Amino acid sequence: MEQTRIEFLEESLAADPDNAFVRYALAMELLNAGRDDDAWGHFERLLTRHADYSAAYYQAGRLLVKLGRRQEAWDVLTNGIEVTRRQGNLHAQSELEAALEELGGR
Repeated sequence: MEQTRIEFLEESLAADPDNAFVRYALAMELLNAGRDDDAWGHFERLLTRHADYSAAYYQAGRLLVKLGRRQEAWDVLTNGIEVTRRQGNLHAQSELEAALEELGGR
């Protein structure tokens, strides 16, 4: 039987649990599979253990909005803006700012 992407990424992560790229890829695959709670667990770990992994902020914020957790989404997006500002990543910063604006008030 052929291995799924999720299975491959889970095995890769088991071999290297601190690999931020693999964790992000797994979170995205889980998100695409409709496994929102599982995806959130990986995004949450990225945000706490790999706070400079800027790609995680946008996707984590969107997921939190989808889950109805607006205040947490606001916080994640705001933190992501600060991270991308420090990194000089203007493209990611503008995406986060647009997502925050779309979210509107807290």
